[in-house]
Amino acid sequence: MNKFLWICAAAAVLIAAPAHAADRIRISVTNFNMSFLPSGIAQKKGFFKEEGLEAEVIRMNANVAIAALASGDVDYTMVFGSVVRAALRGLPMKVVASFIDSSTHALIARADIKSARDLKGKTIGVQAYGATDHLAGSMMLRHFGLDAEKDVKTVALGSASARLAALKEGVIDAAVISPPADAEAKKLGFAVLNRAYEVFNFPFVGLGTQAKKISDRPDEVKRTIKALIKANRYLRQNRDGAIAVLADWGRTEPALASAAYDSAYKVYNMDGSIPEDGLRAVIDQARREAKIQREVPLGEVSDIALLREAQKELGVKAR
Repeated sequence: MNKFLWICAAAAVLIAAPAHAADRIRISVTNFNMSFLPSGIAQKKGFFKEEGLEAEVIRMNANVAIAALASGDVDYTMVFGSVVRAALRGLPMKVVASFIDSSTHALIARADIKSARDLKGKTIGVQAYGATDHLAGSMMLRHFGLDAEKDVKTVALGSASARLAALKEGVIDAAVISPPADAEAKKLGFAVLNRAYEVFNFPFVGLGTQAKKISDRPDEVKRTIKALIKANRYLRQNRDGAIAVLADWGRTEPALASAAYDSAYKVYNMDGSIPEDGLRAVIDQARREAKIQREVPLGEVSDIALLREAQKELGVKAR
């Protein structure tokens, strides 16, 4: 083959060659609901693809998600508090961003129960022990003077639909659930006693990953953060679009999706920042649960260096 033909053949191969393949990542969430909607928006609206990522979003209970993250079966999880607790137990993982400044969870009860204080001696349903809804419920009860370990009985029932069914059947007196299940509960005649964000600030949904991922694949971590910041900003700025994604991704009736959005959108931040006071509150709660007496520096459970780079590249002013 003469030189000209060789160049033509080489050029043809280059033209035909596929673009650089996107990096495949796996992210765990505990539900396809309003709380974890940023991951659904990033997936459905192409924000992951914009960052050169092919993301698989997988539903897992919190304890399974932490085990999967530790083993490398998933690359990231969005269950913020569970990552902090795992890090305090010595697992090599950290939170790298926060997307919700407080919990979207609501405390739902039988219509005859008028106040959270009236739950003393009652039975409360949560998804799983140690999951974010369990933590949110405990903190709401504490705000109203109740000890979640002594004053109420907590049972783990799994999905929101299972908790609502248990309420209807009178198996439990109250439940901690996230939108859109709260709107469904109201339709069924149950009372919304309190919403977590009405009584405390506390990062609940963010991004956690292995320390090894942060050191070995910092660019991937940064791009994942950027995609989710974009999703949060879309969520805050595009009500109809966010509701449409929730209805599709979360298989939610449009009316319930609308109600879920309107009850919770204010807790989503615009920059992915981890508020220092909120992180300290998460750590202190985890220390109480684990009976850890020593002081825990923020850097033991978090790493915000890549978040700051992501914010800078996006032109987002950090709080």
